[in-house]
Formats: sequence, C-alpha cells, structure tokens
Amino acid sequence: MSLHRLLPHDTFSSSLGSLSQVGSSKASVALLNAVKSFPTFGDIIARIGLWWEQIRAVVVVPVFKFLVAICLIMSVMLFVEVMYMGIVVLYVKLFKRKPEKVYKWEAMEDDVECGSDSYPMVLVQMPMYNEKEVCEQSIAAACKISWPSNRMIIQVLDDSTDPASKELVKKECERWSKEGVNITFEIRDNRNGYKAGALREGMKHSYVKQCDYVAIFDADFQPDPDFLLRTVPFLIHNPKLALVQGRWEFVNADQCMMTRLQEMSLSYHFTVEQQVGSSTFAFFGFNGTAGVWRISALIESGGWNDQTTVEDMDLAVRATLRGWKLLYIDDLKVKSELPCSFNALRSQQHRWTCGPANLFRKMAGQILRNENVSVWKKLYMLYSFFFIRKIVAHVLTFCFYCVILPATVLFPEVTVPKWAAFYLPSLITLFIAIGRLRCPLLLFLYNLSSFLSLVALLILYVNRSIHLLAFWVLFENSMSLVRTKALVMGLLETGRVQEWVVTEKSGDALKTKLIPQVPNVRFRERVHLLELLVGAYLLSCGIYDIIYGKNTLYVYLLFQSLAFFVVGFGYVGKYVPASSS
Repeated sequence: MSLHRLLPHDTFSSSLGSLSQVGSSKASVALLNAVKSFPTFGDIIARIGLWWEQIRAVVVVPVFKFLVAICLIMSVMLFVEVMYMGIVVLYVKLFKRKPEKVYKWEAMEDDVECGSDSYPMVLVQMPMYNEKEVCEQSIAAACKISWPSNRMIIQVLDDSTDPASKELVKKECERWSKEGVNITFEIRDNRNGYKAGALREGMKHSYVKQCDYVAIFDADFQPDPDFLLRTVPFLIHNPKLALVQGRWEFVNADQCMMTRLQEMSLSYHFTVEQQVGSSTFAFFGFNGTAGVWRISALIESGGWNDQTTVEDMDLAVRATLRGWKLLYIDDLKVKSELPCSFNALRSQQHRWTCGPANLFRKMAGQILRNENVSVWKKLYMLYSFFFIRKIVAHVLTFCFYCVILPATVLFPEVTVPKWAAFYLPSLITLFIAIGRLRCPLLLFLYNLSSFLSLVALLILYVNRSIHLLAFWVLFENSMSLVRTKALVMGLLETGRVQEWVVTEKSGDALKTKLIPQVPNVRFRERVHLLELLVGAYLLSCGIYDIIYGKNTLYVYLLFQSLAFFVVGFGYVGKYVPASSS
C-alpha cells in the first residue's frame, strides 16, 4: 500500500516541507561554517608574509651573505692585481727599463756592398671589409712607410661585399702601384674565418715565401713612416722575439663623451696592462693590428686560427707556449679610430669579452700541460691575464656593483664593509687614472728637475680628464652588462659566441665638424631592454633606500640608474652613416 493512501494528502505535504526545511537549514549552517573557515585576504597576506620571512631568514639572507663574501674576495683579488701592475710600472719607469735596454736594437743602415738588399723582406697585410670611409688614408699611410720598395710587399686583403667599397680599394691599389709601390689587391669568394681566414689566405700566396716578417694594420690604422725602422731591428737582433707590438693612438678621442671615456680605458690597457705583460713574462695579448710578426714564429705556432673571434690573442698564446717572446713598445704610436656609434661599441665589446672567455675555455688545459714555459708564466697567463682581467673584472663590476650591492638596501641584515663598497673601488679608479698619466709623478721622483714638466702634465690632465672619472665609472658599470653577458656566452660556448661584426668607421668625417647625423633613427634600434630593466631595478633600490634606508647609497644608485637609462635609450655616442654591407 502506498504512502499516499496511508496518509492524507495535506499531512504528507506538510511532512515533506518540514523535512526539506530541516535539510536546508543544516546545509546552510554547513555552508556558512565552510565560508567562515576560508582565510580572508588579510590572512592570506599574513601567511605569505610569514613564509617570506622564513624563506628570507633561512635561504635569501644566507645566500646574499655568501655572494657578498665571494664579491669581497674578488674585490681583494682585483685590487692586488692592480697594485701588482702598478709596482711593475713603477719599476719600469724608475729604472728606465726601455725595450732598447732589455733587447738588442741597432738602427737599419744601407750596406755599402749590398745596398737595400741588406734589409729583410717585409710583408704588410691590410685586411678590409666594406671600409670605403678609411681605406684611402690607411693604404696611403702604408705606402709611405720608410722601407726600400723592393724589400716590402703591401697586401690588401679585401673581403668587401659592397661593390663600391671593393672598387674604391682596387682603384687605390692601382694608383699606388703606378707610383712604383709593390702593392697587391687580393680578394676571395667567401668570408670563412672572417679576419683570421683572410690573413691565413693571404699567407698562402707564393710571393709571401720570400718574406721574413709580416706587419698587420687594420683598415683604420695609419702607421708613421718610421714604423718598420723602429720595430724590425728588434726582430733581427733578437731571434727569440716573435712579435713587436705598437700602441694605439686615437684621432677621434675628442669627438664625443663616449670616445673620451673609451680612450681612458684603452690608455690604461696599453700603458699598464700591455707594458706589465711585456716587461715581466714577455707575454700579452696581441691587439690584432699595429704589430710585426716573425713569419717563422707565426707558422711554427700554427698560423691564424679562427676557433674564436680573438684570433690575435689566440696566436699570441700559442706562440708563447712554443717558447717565443712578445715585446710591447709604449712610445710607438699608431693612429687609429674609436667607434663613435654606441651600437658599434656594443658589438666590439661583445667580441672583445666573449672571445677571450672562449679562448680561456679552450686553451686553459693546453697551458697547464705545456712544458715549454715556466710555472710562473703559466700562473701569470691563467690567473692574472685570463682569470682576473678577462673574467673576474667583468663579473665583479656587474654582479657586485650593479646587482648585489644595490640589493643590500632591501636586506639590512646583509652588510658590505665601507672598504669594499667605497675605498677599494676608489683606489682602483685612482690607480687607473694615474696609469693614464704614464706615471709623471714617478718620473718626477726619479728626476726632481722635471718639476715644471710634472706641473704642466698634471694641469693638462686635470683640464682634460679628471672631471670625467665619475662619468667613466658610471659608463663602465653600464657597459658591464654587455660584457658579462658576452662572458657567459664565451665560457659556455653558446649564443653569439662566434659573432663577428666589423666596427663602423667614419674616416675623413672625423676631421670636420660636419659629421652626418641620422635624424629619424627607429626607436627600437636605439632601445636596449636589458639596460632599461637594470636601470629600473637600480632606481627602485635607490627610492627604497631614500624611504627606508639608513645610509647614503641612494646617491650612487640614482646616478647609476640614470646612466643605465641613458645607455638603454641609446642617448650616448653619435650616429654615423652605416657602411653598405
């Protein structure tokens, strides 16, 4: 019998309503309790804050303290290296250890019987690639070198892909050939190996076999007429010398702020770093131009190798491992040009940083296993030359001064000693500035009669560069991002590790004020996103330090962030007409 029949209809309906009301009430209470158990937005924020404090105390702060300790060690290592180089330069200057005193050198003279045949045969190589802005003046400078015309062959190696550039170089070679200069115009149907490939192909020509030495000049270099007369005698009278390297001098150093700052860095490189390597262990990185090689040493060392983008440094390392010595002459100047376009400078710095790092990766084992050089020279090559100057200097500049030091304002528990944050970098900057002076103070100590010369030099230096030191520090820190990224690519051998971009030249435009400008440069071509991100990070840290900090680190952070923004938006250097390529 159904329930409908047992109970009246109204009773049945009321019973169902009561049951549903009871069930609904219980569900509402359960739902309400469940909702009440959910954490509020404030609770969520509080829990996240608690988790962050735990992670901060257990992980983040200890990691930052460890990174700061590593950076402090690297700072001391770099400072000791700078001090060591300063002591060597002091010794060289005080005791006048000029190359002529260390190595035998005698002026070239015509032999009465043999005449000009007593001069050795010299090959002058000039690699070029779409260099129509500078090819005429550089070829002219090479053709005017004081050396018997029958004892010198000028070899122009043109890899140009621009027909106008190639035609201009060819006509210039033909013009000088008609004037009696022994000059050849060589081309190839590919760019394999880039500059190293061009130099290697140039050495394969039959007429090279009669040459004893080879001088190399890049397209924007203009040697003085006496270049060979000053360098070749070292190679003639010192059979263990493989290379004589000259110093770069910059014709456009005053073109803009960026070229002034580049000159400061490169002047220190030549005056101190190159001179120290030459004076102590007869080893330094060949600069790829403005130098003369002994051809037998070049061949014995394996010739030009394109395994990295620094074929010049590669050859210098391999020659040293073969027992050859290298000589740098600081007062032998060769005119050249600095990149005045920021994009050109970025490409150049990428290659100059990525190449040595990649070479270190490939050659460190060979250096360690080599038996032709002493343990001390191995130590100098691996530690001083490669590890400190090519790796630590870049990592420290970016990671410490642009990342870790700014982050300390966010973590008061992490402290950086004043000697590491201020005194040490200030001393290093001061030593670099003194190094650019070519040590007039040291010369003064050696010869008190030079007081007036010292005063004149100091006044000249103060008027010219001392006010740029702060800008130089900020600019170098900004460029450290490009260098650190290139360093990682070189060490890991990834990304653009083999990228070779020829540096733009402006040539004769440098001699006038009428340097063509590009008024409508695309915004995306000027902007560099990574620099802008680092600038925003530094600005944030600076603002945080102003609001919550208890020190004056914000002064540095705000200026450094401004430098990154200027670089990131491309408002540095000049825009020059791009070569056709």
